[in-house]
Amino acid sequence: MKIRRREKKDMKTYSITDIGRRRTMNQDYVYASEQPVGNLKNLLIVADGMGGHNAGDLASRYTVELMVEYITNEKDEKRPVSLLSSAIHHANELVMEKARSAKEYEGMGTTIVAATVTDGCLYVANVGDSRLYLIDQGIEQITRDHSLVEEMIRMGEIQRKDAKSHPDRNVITRAVGVHVPVRVDFFDVKLEKGDKLLLCSDGLTNMVEDEDILQLVKKSASLKEAAERLVTEANKNGGKDNISVVLAEYE
Repeated sequence: MKIRRREKKDMKTYSITDIGRRRTMNQDYVYASEQPVGNLKNLLIVADGMGGHNAGDLASRYTVELMVEYITNEKDEKRPVSLLSSAIHHANELVMEKARSAKEYEGMGTTIVAATVTDGCLYVANVGDSRLYLIDQGIEQITRDHSLVEEMIRMGEIQRKDAKSHPDRNVITRAVGVHVPVRVDFFDVKLEKGDKLLLCSDGLTNMVEDEDILQLVKKSASLKEAAERLVTEANKNGGKDNISVVLAEYE
């Protein structure tokens, strides 16, 4: 008799998305799989949609579904960065087609932050201003926002402390579903056992300071408790946008 051993998971995860206190619709979409997706050992995604009444909701959900489907069906490519890149470019083209198919979809698009962990290395892809943080004893933003205020900070036009109150803080400079080709940034980080990953939409980071995020995560007994406390804090501070959180711990 042949015994198949289950492959040890690299991490445990918890995900949550919340409409917030001001919006009438949740245009965020989250995905978290501890199990293999195609040739990836695991997959985490947060998408924050934009557009008209239904367009933003469709853009985020459709993009994530297209990415997961592409990665699941791609049998030849095994390199994590290449898989994430190809999946995002594939989704970008089909979202643009969908946007051209009906007037109510005009102008729709979405941010994407996607990550996978294999052999102790974190691989990240991002477009837009959804973020990935590495949390150990401190908190470090791994991704770089593709936003107007981030450009202004880099140019020395405003201070980082003023970014959250700037009138153009929600203007992003890159999105999936807007241009072909889409420009994607990639990052890789070596992980240590116990490191935590936070993928989130700006509905969290515009409402909760990084240091407060760190303390809430460190003081929580589980990923579920931490994620729920982060959403509660964002809503307590105003909940001006949809709030999405994917938390993972490398084991």
